[in-house]
Amino acid sequence: MFKRFLFLLVLLPLFSSAQTGTVRGFVYDKATGEPIIFTNVILKGTTIGAATDVNGYYSISKIKPGRYTLEVTYLGYDTAQKSVDVVNGGIITEKLMIGKSAIEIKEFEVRGDKQELQTQVHMGVTKLTPRIIERMPSVGGEADLAQYLQVVPGVIFTGDQGGQLYIRRGSPIMNKTMIDGMVIYNPFHSIGLFSVFDNDIIRNADIYTAGFNAEHGGRVSSIMDITTRDGNKKRFSGKVAASTFTAKALLEGPIMKQKTPGGGSSSFLLNFRHSYLDQSSKAFYKDVREGGLPFKFTDLFGKVSFNGATGSKFNLFGFNFSDGVRYQNVSNLGWNNWGAGANFVLVPSGTAVLIDGTFSASNYKISLKEGDLDPRTSEIAGFNGALNFKVFNGEDEVRYGLELLGFKTNFKFFNSTGSKYEQTENTSEFAAYFSYKKVLNKVIIEPGFRLHYYASLSVASPEPRLGFKWNISDNFRFKLAAGRYSQNLVAANSDRDVVNLFYGFLSSPDNLPKTYTTPDGKIRDVKNPLQRANHYVTGVEFDLSSTLTANFEVYLKDFRQITNLNRNKIFNDTPEFQDKPDEVKKDYIIETGKAYGADFQLKYEKDQLYFWAVYSYTYVDRFDGIRTYNPVWDRRHNLNLVGSYAFGKFDSYKVNIRWNFGTGFPFTRTQGYYGSVPFNGDINYDYTNSNADLSVIFGPLNDGRLPTYHRLDLGFTKVWKLDENQVVEVDLSLTNTYNRENIFYFDRVRFKRENQLPLLFSAGISYKF
Repeated sequence: MFKRFLFLLVLLPLFSSAQTGTVRGFVYDKATGEPIIFTNVILKGTTIGAATDVNGYYSISKIKPGRYTLEVTYLGYDTAQKSVDVVNGGIITEKLMIGKSAIEIKEFEVRGDKQELQTQVHMGVTKLTPRIIERMPSVGGEADLAQYLQVVPGVIFTGDQGGQLYIRRGSPIMNKTMIDGMVIYNPFHSIGLFSVFDNDIIRNADIYTAGFNAEHGGRVSSIMDITTRDGNKKRFSGKVAASTFTAKALLEGPIMKQKTPGGGSSSFLLNFRHSYLDQSSKAFYKDVREGGLPFKFTDLFGKVSFNGATGSKFNLFGFNFSDGVRYQNVSNLGWNNWGAGANFVLVPSGTAVLIDGTFSASNYKISLKEGDLDPRTSEIAGFNGALNFKVFNGEDEVRYGLELLGFKTNFKFFNSTGSKYEQTENTSEFAAYFSYKKVLNKVIIEPGFRLHYYASLSVASPEPRLGFKWNISDNFRFKLAAGRYSQNLVAANSDRDVVNLFYGFLSSPDNLPKTYTTPDGKIRDVKNPLQRANHYVTGVEFDLSSTLTANFEVYLKDFRQITNLNRNKIFNDTPEFQDKPDEVKKDYIIETGKAYGADFQLKYEKDQLYFWAVYSYTYVDRFDGIRTYNPVWDRRHNLNLVGSYAFGKFDSYKVNIRWNFGTGFPFTRTQGYYGSVPFNGDINYDYTNSNADLSVIFGPLNDGRLPTYHRLDLGFTKVWKLDENQVVEVDLSLTNTYNRENIFYFDRVRFKRENQLPLLFSAGISYKF
């Protein structure tokens, strides 16, 4: 039955009206062969057109028969035109190549935003390209996705050193990150200023903060979908760069050049980046921390692309990311993540279906050695595959597909008494989804459904989704989205930890209570260990002018079941303590909670001036069956202001500025100290001659608030264009310009306050050829 259903969906375009035709294809940069994304392709002299997607693909359907001129215009490029003859039921595939204009004009990014906003629900989504990311002051002399994510609406960042990103108040384990369709288990380095994705390999990043459609699942909070670019298909090129933080090298070029215009080709891209901050900080930042900053990392990424004459393509890619942190005489942490995969885009002839898919395998392992304790380790190894179909019918669109993944988790932990906890689990998941976007005049309706089956648990999770948009006028739009979400992965650390560099994974923990209590006092059975949440989001978009836009969204994430480490555990879960309640003997507890808030975004862009303002209000609570508390990332108010301005001949100078203000995070106050004598289970232990350990008397959980946070970052860039291909660029930046002492955490035992990074000057230089 299901196979027949998929077969009918594939044939769906063939049953559309035979009185019209379709023009589809791709738009490429003539100089590099790289797809031109998010730009409009139109039939000249009409209002009919479509925006290219992340692969440069466009599809214009329901065209009446006749001769038309296909046109694409992109500022800084020559206009490309091509004559096409549309016939009844015909499908024409056209590749458009656009070259940079011979007349040097000011260059900035032009996107098909307006048309996309009017034809897509676009709820809780931020789209980023390398040029947008470069508008942020480049901390460490290098622009990075991790730095820009901190100003995305609804995102909270908890610290420069080991901080985590919390997206619309879901914890990091609830955020799914993908690169070219492969699941990445730790996308950020320990210093918190750098992601594993070098900016020079990114084509586009889609950040879904809430209410995402049925195409995505397996997480209960957010999705970050990264697409990497292809290597240069026309010539060998590259880039070398060095800064006070990192050094890197990129090399790319054709393997097989196009023999005819629009013909097939192949290319490669290889990128290497290494941070020597643990060494360079001793020279440049010796006043920041005694012994320097203890962070280092290495990122290696490679990709080979094969492109067909019709636009179909096949990619092979692989990576190896590693990270290390060494605090003198305290702890030593390191992790490594490697992976390899393949993905494809298929443009079959005779049908308006676009097919894409991916298959990949990866391994992530982290180890933390603290003092004399045995190391804590966590490993997750697995695979994921997906097959997706898109059917275009005018402005309407059908999406459906399948997803399969499996992974093995291995977690090992020793506590301070030497007790060992170890879990090894094998998990497999299967999902099928369907969504349909229907445009009814000024209204867009996008219902969807995802069936996610957790095979290792024998649990099926039906997940309905809905998106809606009403174009009230050409410049004012109302939107809403809702959905149900689930996930199996659990963090190997507690959500209550203020600082925890150890980022490990568990799956399907079985040592759970049989019941859990809701805030209204009801006792419910724990039917399965899945974490579940419902999203409700609504908002408005307002184009105040052609250069000024506003977006306002309010949301509620209702976390119906969350698994967390049990900090209330007193007894072992053994037969001798079987009379004790679950909440004091199980390794994990079930929590419930809500995260709700509002995000307001104002964006101004004209010529070379760019300004972005984002204000977020949020409230987050958790109930653990005993108490209601605010988790450590519950920042009530957060404000980000970002500005960028390019000037001079050929815009060779650029200044960037970012100011962030946030109210304090919750923390648990210290009420006092006492001497704890370690009897170690020995009844004959002579406590009169022993030295007691210093122990802390804690106050109510997270009833205090840390001081407010604010920081100003400045960046300056100078570009020398030596010729058409050779460019030298110098980046200078000041982080925490007025040297604000922002608290990181308070060491209770040493009674010492640890601050975030102070005033830092960084510089970088790059040569592109």
